[in-house]
Amino acid sequence: MTLTINYLLWLLGIVLLIVGGMIVTDREHPRRFTAGGFWMLYALIFLVGDTLPAEVVGVLVIAMALIAGFGGVTAAKPKVLSLETRMASARRLGNRLFAPALTIPLVTVIVTLAASHLVFGGTPLFDPKNVTLVGFGLGCVIALAIACVITRDSVGQSMQETRRLVDALSWAAVLPQMLGMLGLVFSDAGVGKAVAHVTTSYINMDLRFVAVTVYCVGMALFTVIMGNGFAAFPVMTGGVGVPVLVGMFHVNPAMMAAIGMFSGYCGTLMTPMAANFNMVPVALLELPDKNAVIRVQVPTALCVLACNIVLLNTFGF
Repeated sequence: MTLTINYLLWLLGIVLLIVGGMIVTDREHPRRFTAGGFWMLYALIFLVGDTLPAEVVGVLVIAMALIAGFGGVTAAKPKVLSLETRMASARRLGNRLFAPALTIPLVTVIVTLAASHLVFGGTPLFDPKNVTLVGFGLGCVIALAIACVITRDSVGQSMQETRRLVDALSWAAVLPQMLGMLGLVFSDAGVGKAVAHVTTSYINMDLRFVAVTVYCVGMALFTVIMGNGFAAFPVMTGGVGVPVLVGMFHVNPAMMAAIGMFSGYCGTLMTPMAANFNMVPVALLELPDKNAVIRVQVPTALCVLACNIVLLNTFGF
């Protein structure tokens, strides 16, 4: 039997289904039916989405968007242990708390490197097309087992914490997956060509420094809008990078791609749309200001973006 990414998707669907059920049955939740229904719809896409017609999946996504748009996905007041209890537990466990977190990347690397050798009877143990993701999922499962052993707690308690985190993140937890596909949608819709038309019509792209600046700043801005540098890359590279920097100024394509993505990451530091980077830490640390992480990162992001422009203009040609 080959372990494919489908097993990871089904596991995620089961977790989301349980979270939705926990929210629906929580009578103290201010929007338990809409919030729980939101996560159950999301779970359905992971569990049986590949067997449903694309139109049905689209309707489910639109339903989720409507629920979130009308304020149906709100958080309940989390039920957590007292600060004294948590501090006592942290002192008792000490540095062993890092073991589950370190297990995930360790297992991922081991599986990725060993997958090509784990072939039995001509059948690979891990799906070669998604070996890293499968290894990541396996690492998460092993890390959960280690965490339960170290803390002497149950999987049920981990689900309680999962529900608390998902509830705190609200609909923003869905953004990484949604925005990850946005770049392909924009590319198919011809947004890159539209960007090329606008920039060449209103900006003097005959100056190399201006073209470099437009490309790098555009990568950051599109990432701010879409929350994902990978989604911004095909738009800006197709609209400015290839036709202008490569076609007109003969930039080193490898350096352009590397610094372009790095510029996109600058935008990641400045947007709440990058929920996994900027909203998850806020929820985990229970910070009162939802934009606290972004406020701290903006000066660094702007300085790095300026350095990227100088680097590409100086060494890319």
